[in-house]
Amino acid sequence: MDPTIVSQKISAFDCPPEGIALRHLAVILDGNRRWARRHGHSTSKGYQHGGNRVLDLLTWCLDITDLEVLTLWPLSTENLRRPDTELDGLLRVIADTTQAIAATRRWRIHYLGVPERLPSQWTNILLSAADETAHVVGPTVNIALAYGGHDEITRSVQRMLLTHRTAGTLDHLAQHIDTADIAQHLDTMGQPDPDLVIRTSGEQRMSGFMPWQSAYAEYYFCPTTWPDFQQTDLLRAVSWYRRRARRYGE
Repeated sequence: MDPTIVSQKISAFDCPPEGIALRHLAVILDGNRRWARRHGHSTSKGYQHGGNRVLDLLTWCLDITDLEVLTLWPLSTENLRRPDTELDGLLRVIADTTQAIAATRRWRIHYLGVPERLPSQWTNILLSAADETAHVVGPTVNIALAYGGHDEITRSVQRMLLTHRTAGTLDHLAQHIDTADIAQHLDTMGQPDPDLVIRTSGEQRMSGFMPWQSAYAEYYFCPTTWPDFQQTDLLRAVSWYRRRARRYGE
């Protein structure tokens, strides 16, 4: 690797005293099907290459010294409407990749969304992989499956109401509800909100990804399709983020 790139990598991946922390990185893994069409491959081949790139990303992210949480979004609620043959191929790659992540014993797996909405054969594999990492001491990787931002907020409110109904405190909630009440019932309960959100493949929209948690995140739109994403792309995004001045609406 070029010495200049190595120097940039160290300065970006190690949080400098004067820099801003990167505790939570989120990535929208976009462009697998476009990559496949561009290269004359099947859609399933695009998903396979995307799955391999996920494992590369986790290796690169271990160099980000202040990173606590990495969130990946491979399957939205809308994706569940894709043809069964395509969806089965995608779910197979997700299951294989998740098992490979668990086998590293470097990441603690946590799911966003409702993986139980998937066919049981895949749900069982995915939940088993998460159980294997329950005692891992290391960063958390959130895998968003059957996930949609509106759906997550709706489920959060439902959980909140059920909790207060059981406790007999619904009247109190109605008068004193605040943002913390909803936040503590989200799928990311107890985690820091995303600092940096990367979306690959050039699309400049969020598509309902973590709308509550990413309200003050920095967004980086990378033109590279996900299967072609390289460590230098991550370096550019993290370096860009470290130079930002975060204002939180101030």
